[in-house]
Amino acid sequence: MPKAKRSHKKKYDYDKNRKKQKRNFLKKYRPKIEDVNIRHAWDNYKTSCKNLQDMGLAFDPNLSLPIKVAAELEEEASQPFEDDKSLSRDLIDYVQHMVGRHMDDYTAMARDEKNYYQDTPKQIRRKVNEYKRCHPAHYAAFLQSIAANANPQSSTLAANANPQSSAAPSFSR
Repeated sequence: MPKAKRSHKKKYDYDKNRKKQKRNFLKKYRPKIEDVNIRHAWDNYKTSCKNLQDMGLAFDPNLSLPIKVAAELEEEASQPFEDDKSLSRDLIDYVQHMVGRHMDDYTAMARDEKNYYQDTPKQIRRKVNEYKRCHPAHYAAFLQSIAANANPQSSTLAANANPQSSAAPSFSR
């Protein structure tokens, strides 16, 4: 014959801090506001609809209200955006080394001995494009310096190959 099932009565846990639990629960469902102007105007004790209505924004996009905070947002949005993303010095040196040696040959870059992390050609292309995007002036100057270094070498080779073009007279017997 089976044993009779005992009902488990839920006991109150005195060790839990209910106030802290409620605060964490409410914080979890509170919206995260990244914009400074809206964050300062936001009241946590009001509903989302009421907060937006007080700021002059519409909770329902089909309903438009007079705009109060939107002027500040428009002013902030109209200012030019500066891309402050920069690359590490190591990555810049790496890309300059690869471009200086191989120009646009990404498969050769992948086989280069300086490719310590064994990047694939596609990963190297992505790093070169990131360098072009973050530092376009530096990249253009770097390419010009490569071209300037390539030209004097070719002119000195041509001068050495043709000794008649030098200023010194040549004597023949």
